[in-house]
Amino acid sequence: MNFPFFISKRYLIAKKSKNAINIISMISIVGVTVGTAALIVVLSVFNGFDGVIKSMYNSFDPDLKITPATGKVFNILNNPQLDQIIKHPSIFDLAQTLEENALLKYDDQQCYATIKGVSDNFSNISGVDTMIIGGDFILKNKNHNYAIVGQGVAISLSLNLNFVNPIHIYVPKKDSKPSLNPENAFNRKSIFASGVFGIQQEIDVKYVIVPLEFAQNLFEYSASDVSALEIKVKQGVNINKIQKEFQNILGDNYKVKNRYQQHEMFYKIMKSEKWSIFLILTFILIIASFNIIGSLTMLIIDKKEDIATFRALGANLQTIRKIFLTEGWMISIVGALIGLIIGLIICWAQIHFEFVRLKGAGSFIIDAYPVKMIWKDFIAVFFTVITIGFVAAWYPVRYITRRYVLSEIEGS
Repeated sequence: MNFPFFISKRYLIAKKSKNAINIISMISIVGVTVGTAALIVVLSVFNGFDGVIKSMYNSFDPDLKITPATGKVFNILNNPQLDQIIKHPSIFDLAQTLEENALLKYDDQQCYATIKGVSDNFSNISGVDTMIIGGDFILKNKNHNYAIVGQGVAISLSLNLNFVNPIHIYVPKKDSKPSLNPENAFNRKSIFASGVFGIQQEIDVKYVIVPLEFAQNLFEYSASDVSALEIKVKQGVNINKIQKEFQNILGDNYKVKNRYQQHEMFYKIMKSEKWSIFLILTFILIIASFNIIGSLTMLIIDKKEDIATFRALGANLQTIRKIFLTEGWMISIVGALIGLIIGLIICWAQIHFEFVRLKGAGSFIIDAYPVKMIWKDFIAVFFTVITIGFVAAWYPVRYITRRYVLSEIEGS
């Protein structure tokens, strides 16, 4: 057996001559354990919230979205590049959309919103039809057009789904001329709301979904003018690979964005927040690891006679340092493993029993704190903890053995 490891293990589990050293050693292990468990739990909860928010965005955003590089709209007729994309075997379905801002008026209430015209197969691309919180997902019924309104817009308009009062939509005319009557400068159309969706606040306060033909007439575009093609790829298809292929086909005149790029800033903020929390808890763990310094310092002083014996038996300075350095590593490793197990148990219990509830449960999409465990987080936390433990053990072993123990032995 490795001599430094054998002695370190004995020192870790054996009773010391001074009880304070036992207490400080236990505090060191407990500190590392609590810090490790806290890191795992917090990161897993953050992963849970991240997953919930992404799932909400995924209910509205397509796998891939093709938009013009310049301008608001593009024409899909007689475009061999787009025809090649539309006929691609990797595509499950493709919807045409048209977005423009407009002024909405309902009774005495007004607000600005983005009118999103969508083709009839939009529900095959998006999951908005599964996020209806009032009314029904109906865009067309015979010859009548209907709107699906975001929850935030509905609140701003004090909207009722009673099919008595329609929503009046105003947009500036493209060729408007000066007139004594301001209404002559606007196109106006009315539409009844058939449903209200609730996905995410940023989306809910912005969008009103209407049939594509209705939007094209309202904004004075032709039947072949769209602002985006929204694509859902077949299951099992590599989205990043298809995205690059589509971009090469379309060239610089179009942009092909995946879900991450459609809300790039949001996802970057989410990722930076996660690692900011990781760094904050790591600093707390560093402070807790100072106990290792105290524990090893007192242990080295307590084992002066043992060190003298090891020296007499031929152990050199490097071997003695390995003994106490291994002792510090063992404290960190034991604390890290116990912390990982405790963190795993807490996360598992929250996933299955949801014992920590959100305040005001019932008014949210979820009732309890979401948890999602990722094995990469466990690996990152483990190596972070043992790295901190190595640094915390290196200082007392490197300096105290030389300054306070070996110097006295060599001088005797």
